[in-house]
Amino acid sequence: MLSIGTILYVSLLLINAMAVLSEDRFLARIGWSSTQPQNPNAGFQQHYDQSGYGYAQQDVGVKVRIINLISAVRTLMRIPLIGLNLVVIVYELVLGG
Repeated sequence: MLSIGTILYVSLLLINAMAVLSEDRFLARIGWSSTQPQNPNAGFQQHYDQSGYGYAQQDVGVKVRIINLISAVRTLMRIPLIGLNLVVIVYELVLGG
C-alpha cells in the first residue's frame, strides 16, 4: 500500500542518490559535469552574455536543468541530509517501522 511514509522514504533515497553521485568519476564520463573543460584559447574567443547565467533562458534544455538540479542537491542538501538520515535511522531502530 502506498502511504505518505513510503513516499517520504523513496524521496529521501532519491535525494541521497543524487547527493552521492561523484562528479569526477561518474557525471563527467557521461558528459553531465557542471564544470566545462577549459579551452586554452578561450580568452581570444570568449563571447560575453548579458543574461548573467552564461546562456539565454530560452535555450536551457532538460539536460542542463538536470545537471543544475544535481549540482544544487549536492551543494545545498549535504548537511540537511545527514540530519534527515539520522532521524530515519533512529526512527527505524526505535519503532522498527
